[in-house]
Amino acid sequence: MAACKPWPNLPASNPYCILALLAAFISAAVLHVECSSRVGLIDSAPPASASANLSSNLASTQADFLQWVRVVSAKSHPATSSAAVFFTNAASSSDSKNVITVAKSGKADFSSVQAAVNAVPANNKKRVVIQIAAGTYKEKVDIPKNKPYISFIGAGSDVTTITWQDTATSAGSTFKSASVAVNSDFFIAKGISFKNSAPAPPPGAVGKQAVALRISGDKASFYLCKFYGAQDTLYDHEGRHYFKSCFIQGSIDFVFGNGLSYYDGCELRSIATSSGSLTAQKREKPSENTGFSFVNCKVTGSGMIYLGRAWGSYSRVVFLFSYIDKIIVPAGWNDFGDSSSQKTAFYGEYQCSGPGASSKNRVAWSYQLTAIQAAPFQSLNFVDGESWVQAA
Repeated sequence: MAACKPWPNLPASNPYCILALLAAFISAAVLHVECSSRVGLIDSAPPASASANLSSNLASTQADFLQWVRVVSAKSHPATSSAAVFFTNAASSSDSKNVITVAKSGKADFSSVQAAVNAVPANNKKRVVIQIAAGTYKEKVDIPKNKPYISFIGAGSDVTTITWQDTATSAGSTFKSASVAVNSDFFIAKGISFKNSAPAPPPGAVGKQAVALRISGDKASFYLCKFYGAQDTLYDHEGRHYFKSCFIQGSIDFVFGNGLSYYDGCELRSIATSSGSLTAQKREKPSENTGFSFVNCKVTGSGMIYLGRAWGSYSRVVFLFSYIDKIIVPAGWNDFGDSSSQKTAFYGEYQCSGPGASSKNRVAWSYQLTAIQAAPFQSLNFVDGESWVQAA
């Protein structure tokens, strides 16, 4: 194992060390032009080692992070709803009017998921549970921004599926290709699969991005869900999100976007036949409070892929206590063809295991974190989750 890199100019005993690291993760941008700029990976050699002046560059970046800490520390993050609003099972509702049923058989309120969404009042203030019976629902679903507090509760992710087959080309953009698009806040999903059934593209293909689910709302949580696709499976677009015990399948950038998200006990399954990447996080500026934290996760599957590549030049991703199979390029991380991202992106690992977790040949600009440095990324506080994430 390579020696851990302490944060430049900050001793571990310094009380601001954790804050600096948290800000380092939560504060990153190769411009993504839909359907053309962020195309599939092609086989290539691992990226070059970091430049000789890396330390001074990181010290400068650190100053930006500390400025972010000063801004964020002045903000409060109050709970916006009582726990009663967040029930994830219809049986816990005392108001049956807040439960809408969907079944392919027709023995329910609706036979279409979108029809059930349409029935939810605009600007609703109470949790509305849409119970979706077993079946494959071949439809494109869109939840508008003015319909918060919606739950999708399936009969289990192996038997309840929403699927469509748009690509960036057929829909007009990657953003519009999502089989399910969630634009509202406080969304919950449990026991359901989201799928984009478009064929997996070869490396280097243009316009073949095909999103299974896009989450653009704030304070969304997913429990025991599955996401199936190839390139761009899960568009973690923006907002704070929590994923618990989920399964995410893809080949290229299959968790991507600019959300602030905590992945807890999830499996990331690669179906790449050659090259690919797990993540493409899009943090573009030091002031952006975004990034992905994967804790107690599993990385499995096929191909020879990267843990992540810097869609944004300030991209932030960490893997902690995770099992990584022998499918990861030894370099681990990719600068997306822009070497300047090596000075600003933050990629870290802590106590990961498995044949793909060796740090021996990782790029010099990534980090093997210390316990103190890893601490901010291991709890729900990372997404202010204590105020809104519910036990499932």
